[in-house]
Amino acid sequence: MPGRLVCDFLLFNDLTSMKVEHYMRGADMQAEARIKFPISVDISGKKVLIIDDVTDTGETLDLSVDYVQSLRPAEIKTAVLQHKTCSSFTPDFYGQKVIRWRWIIYPWARYEDLAGFAEKILGDRTLDISRLTAEFKDRYEIEIEEKELLEILDDLAERKEVERVETDNLVGWRIRRKYM
Repeated sequence: MPGRLVCDFLLFNDLTSMKVEHYMRGADMQAEARIKFPISVDISGKKVLIIDDVTDTGETLDLSVDYVQSLRPAEIKTAVLQHKTCSSFTPDFYGQKVIRWRWIIYPWARYEDLAGFAEKILGDRTLDISRLTAEFKDRYEIEIEEKELLEILDDLAERKEVERVETDNLVGWRIRRKYM
């Protein structure tokens, strides 16, 4: 997403992408970063700017730079919106330096992040909507409206990941039990 915006701002016409996965839903980190979808065009001899939203561990950009170098571009530079100083990778350009580590929710990943956090909050418990919103604030310092959270929970229920439970005029939510 940031790459598309930077290309528009700089009036660049050439844009390609690759998908590198490290964090999954709800800030769950995989053991190591991996390239899921590689670059599908020839970039040999070209100047390349690799753009990501944030440097966290640095593994995503380390992997990206190593991979892009194997494609023999003329030059590689890196840029992120936010650079966390705890990262092992320092990009060439960044919009903001983040000193104190925290999870950053970007508009394009908000829904995915909040769904993952909701599942983590529920764990093995059944909670009502007011308790869930309170725990978003307590655990993650996230203010979430009940309406938005209900939309997310309804979607997770459609996917059969959580279920709505009604008892004694109370409505709660819990992780759906998987039967074998």
